[in-house]
Amino acid sequence: MWLLLCFLFALLAGGAAAGGERRGVYVVYMGAVPPRTSPNILQESHLRLVGGVLKRGQAAESVVVHQYKHSFSGFAARLSPSEAAVLRRKPGVVSVFADPLYHLHTTRSWDFLQQQQQLTTYQSRPRHRPSPRAAAASTTTADQADTIIGLLDSGVWPESPSFDDAGFGPIPSRWKGVCMTGDGFNSSSCNRKLIGARYYDDLGSPRDEAGHGTHTSSTAAGNSVSGASYYGLAPGTAKGGSAASRVAMYRVCSDQGCAGSAILAGFDDAVADGVDVVSVSLGASPYFRPDFSEDPIAIGVFHAVASGVMVVCSAGNAGPDAATVVNAAPWILTVAASTIDRDFQSDVLLGGNNTAVKGGAINFSNLDKSPKYPLITGESAKSSSVSDTESASHCEPGTLDASKIKGKIVLCHHSRNSDTSKMVKIDELKSAGAVGSILVNDLEKAVVTAFIDFPVTEVTSAAAADIHKYIASTSEPVATIAPTITVTEHKPAPVIAYFSSRGPSVQTPNLLKPDVAAPGVNILASWIPTTTLPAGEKKPSQFNLVSGTSMACPHVAGAAATVKAWNPTWSPAAIRSAIMTTATQLDNAGAPMTTDSGSTATPYDYGAGQVNPTGALDAGLVYELGEDDYLRFLCNYGYGESQIKLIAATLPAGFSCGGNGSKDLISDLNYPSIAVSGLGTAGSRTVRRVVTNVGAQPEASYTVAVAAPAGLEVKVVPSKLEFTKSVKKLGFQVTFTTGNGAAAKGGDLSGSITWSDGKHTVRSPFVVSS
Repeated sequence: MWLLLCFLFALLAGGAAAGGERRGVYVVYMGAVPPRTSPNILQESHLRLVGGVLKRGQAAESVVVHQYKHSFSGFAARLSPSEAAVLRRKPGVVSVFADPLYHLHTTRSWDFLQQQQQLTTYQSRPRHRPSPRAAAASTTTADQADTIIGLLDSGVWPESPSFDDAGFGPIPSRWKGVCMTGDGFNSSSCNRKLIGARYYDDLGSPRDEAGHGTHTSSTAAGNSVSGASYYGLAPGTAKGGSAASRVAMYRVCSDQGCAGSAILAGFDDAVADGVDVVSVSLGASPYFRPDFSEDPIAIGVFHAVASGVMVVCSAGNAGPDAATVVNAAPWILTVAASTIDRDFQSDVLLGGNNTAVKGGAINFSNLDKSPKYPLITGESAKSSSVSDTESASHCEPGTLDASKIKGKIVLCHHSRNSDTSKMVKIDELKSAGAVGSILVNDLEKAVVTAFIDFPVTEVTSAAAADIHKYIASTSEPVATIAPTITVTEHKPAPVIAYFSSRGPSVQTPNLLKPDVAAPGVNILASWIPTTTLPAGEKKPSQFNLVSGTSMACPHVAGAAATVKAWNPTWSPAAIRSAIMTTATQLDNAGAPMTTDSGSTATPYDYGAGQVNPTGALDAGLVYELGEDDYLRFLCNYGYGESQIKLIAATLPAGFSCGGNGSKDLISDLNYPSIAVSGLGTAGSRTVRRVVTNVGAQPEASYTVAVAAPAGLEVKVVPSKLEFTKSVKKLGFQVTFTTGNGAAAKGGDLSGSITWSDGKHTVRSPFVVSS
């Protein structure tokens, strides 16, 4: 009997596994919309396709979640793994993949960029004075009013003053978008500034519940709002990079993340609605890198760019580790994060005649200004039941004796990679009766944390050494923590943020990523109302200070919108080229930019350099790329012609991948930067580029200057380019040759190639690796 029961149980279990597979959402990507195919016909074909794999009697409409029918073809549906596998083999299907969950890459910044333009103009390589159009762009915004920036994000808070439509004219007639109603959001929530809002799946409303989308959209295109601050900190005027542009929000994210199927729907709608620029401050984990044909962002951006829409994406927040950059497809403008010249200082005052120890954080401390509070280290406050002194020195939960820290300021070490989070530590110290805390935190100090009412500041190890020395010098050490003050004109700045994801790209080592850097640390922009207020405050701040490549991305999106406004016919590649080749590499002290660890920044940290919005309006030359170039990239990357024929709307006459495709040939993509891998083996490699004269003068003569490291010979042929009224495009080739086996010994060699006509400098960084 027992054997019979076991047999029956096994039989039932096997039947459940075979016939009762758990369903999940899968994306079925079918490439470009076939020519002369209406959305209705496309939708019907999708339903027929999915209906063919379902059980008899099951309606296709009941499982389809999204249908993509404008800029590309496909759908998302709730399927079993076996149904997905059948669809994967169907003709016309490029890829089928489980719906991934991506995550968000979480005033004065624009003023700082303008100051950096002046610094570059007058302190570095001689340049011409800003052109009339560049000068006008810093003050005149009328020509930008018809530019529309779409954002795929967490939603928007429409009541923010950043989205007031006073002074705006009628909505551009080409706009085809909608203002979806939902929970706490109706058609009147949109206006002539916030012209569109959509949401997807069960998100309920376009309204922002996280603050992220409100922050990014106001950074890209928010109105100029005077008197902005975060409870008095960072006071000034908050404004977006393209303040006269219109805003359209596509809410694709919840507090759980951003579904790939919703991201694709957002791209499909944004292109059909008529946006000019899309800002995407989210992405996959650097440890989960889907192939381009299974990456919702890579797919969505490819088809948006094919439709003439510029797309800017964040590089990710997995730095400072190398090879962590995401959103690295060549049709994406990928943005790293840097600091600005604003700091938030909260000093530690020690007893005796000691000078103040510099610290940084956001706290509205109500401690006495004089150092009278007992000071103790976490190690000295260790609980008798704990043997791990190291953990106690880091104030790990459960390691300290509450009676030893009550009424005292506690000095704690902190490590981002191995410790409990700062806020958890601080909450435990506060609960135990501590009156404040000093965190020793070298890596994260530049990115301020808001501790609000509890007095906390963060110091470097060098500063902590002075505090330890003082504690050892007296039997009754005392201190106090000063409330935060705003410090401007801080030097050096910009500095590449520790969290900003770094190159090289694991997927494409022959393509340099990220592309540029932009302000992404402690950025003041609009926010949603919050319930946590500093003591004495009755209303929540309408602004917040937030950090991440999420914040850097909309800075570049705003700059791209301005370039687009001045050059309506330019392609996304031309806009990207103008932004990259005019980027700066100097900080506000006139020295080469560094990372926040103090090392000299490389192209793997910041790509071409810090974005220079005004300079991008007068680029001189641009590196053009079209869909054909991207198709050739796909060939060299390893895609077959059958897949590429589906991905592209049309193929050039005679297009063929041929049999000699190679990832090494990706270096020949007409990109504004150059990356060459494997040179240590080859010894020499030649790459080719073509530039287009977009300057005001059709007749121009450009000469080249090369900055190359020791051990690498770089030769550019020809060394001079002569443009005329009839010759607007000219090509050149660059040969890299290693000397003394420099590349073969390991390490990456970087430098730059700069073309100049005496008025413009068009700089392209390069990296050569072994």
